[in-house]
Amino acid sequence: MRSSVLSVLVVILFGCDSNRIFEDNKDFQKKSWAVSDTVRFEFQIQDEGLFNVQCDIRNTLDYPYSRIFVNYTLEDSTHKILATKLVAKYLFDVKTGEPNGDSSLGDIYDHRFTLESRKFATGKYVVKLQQFMRTDTLQGILAAGVRVEAIDSK
Repeated sequence: MRSSVLSVLVVILFGCDSNRIFEDNKDFQKKSWAVSDTVRFEFQIQDEGLFNVQCDIRNTLDYPYSRIFVNYTLEDSTHKILATKLVAKYLFDVKTGEPNGDSSLGDIYDHRFTLESRKFATGKYVVKLQQFMRTDTLQGILAAGVRVEAIDSK
């Protein structure tokens, strides 16, 4: 009993991420990302400041390309577009074909890359992600997500 309580406390203490404001991932049921599947994330900024907006991609070795192109859009609560851009990220090394990213489950790899760093005012925001490849459906993409984290002002 005592060891299980201690284990839970250790997980809570070391699992805390004081810079994280928001983090969520959307799983793709068919293990593929269709061009029509725009993933949407809504979050709230409590205190204005500088923040990183990051994209999380989870893929398998079945992903057929070395990189991925993602359309990123940031909107405020009035649906005004604050930012939009096309971001490219290599999921596999171009020369060796070895997967990039972190793996904890065999052939599943997690990637995190910054979409932008910006100053946010207090309020609600929406991030939309859409795959922008030359194929309608990307096989081997398990999930896409967004993480918003405060930038230390030290």
